[in-house]
This record gives sequence, structure tokens and C-alpha cells, in this order.
Amino acid sequence: MKTYVALLRGINVGGYKKIRMADLKAHLEELGWEGIQTYIQSGNIIFRSTDDNPGHLAQAIKQKLQDKYGFEVPALVLASRKLMDIIINNPFTRDPGTAANRLYVTFLFNTPREDLSVKLQALKEYNENFIQDDKIIFLYYPDGYARAVMGNNAFEQALKVEATTRNWKTVNKLYEMTQS
Repeated sequence: MKTYVALLRGINVGGYKKIRMADLKAHLEELGWEGIQTYIQSGNIIFRSTDDNPGHLAQAIKQKLQDKYGFEVPALVLASRKLMDIIINNPFTRDPGTAANRLYVTFLFNTPREDLSVKLQALKEYNENFIQDDKIIFLYYPDGYARAVMGNNAFEQALKVEATTRNWKTVNKLYEMTQS
């Protein structure tokens, strides 16, 4: 069995698409997965499965939640190894002056067109730093994410792909959870 991390987009935000984590866990157990754990209320799931196709696993989550709740929940599934690679390769962590509480990672659900990725660089705002690496955008916002112009929705619009963003603490905690 392989260990995976599922990232759901847009649940339990502003009272919309409410899903209790205990219910979410129970629904995913119906899929035959094991070791299911959730982290905070924003759709972070660790699980083990014999299926080695992350796209298939994401589709299974989407379908299960559609069936149970009647609304679509975008889901992205990553092997735990991918999360480790993201942690190791974050270019902003190489600078000891970088405040970890100002780091974020945006996960793109698909690889954007190259021309859109090139145009994205022109949208950088003063004091907002991001580096795109295929389907990952590493973010460092010295003034905080709440003040950022280039957030999750802006990346989705510019790159024309679905995305979900997690803070650095959550990314590291999710990887830690895959190791237990």
C-alpha cells in the first residue's frame, strides 16, 4: 500500500460546502482505503491505498463527495514522496532570513500552458514573491497572505487551472503525518 495526501479545494470556507471531518473520514473508508487521517477542517487527508494512480484516487474522492453532498469538490492527490520533494526543493527556505510563517505552496491540479506560465511572471506584485515549478508555486509573502494580490484565485485565473493553497506549516505537518 502507498501513502497519499489528498487536498480538497473550497470546503468549509465561509460556511459553504460544509463537510465534517469525521464524516469525510467515514465516506473515504467506504472506498476501502486505510489509515485515513484528516488535518484541520480545510480538506487535508492522509490515507493508504493499493491503487497507484493519484488521478484515479482524486476522481474517486470527487465522485464520493458528489454522491454524498450533491456538490463538486475539486480534489488533488499526491504521493507522500511528492510532498517530501516540495519541502526539500522550496527555494525560499534556503534564505535563513525567510519567515516560515510567510511561506505558502499553491498546488496546481494540472500543468498550465507554457505561454500562461510565462505571462504569470509579469503579474508579480511588489513584495510578493513566487516561483512556479510545473504544477507547484512556491510563495513567500513578507506582508502576509491576507494582503497578497496574487493568491489562489489569481493563480487560477492567470493559469486557467484549478489550484489550492496551503501554508508551510500545513505542508510540513501533512508530510509528517505520512511518516507515522
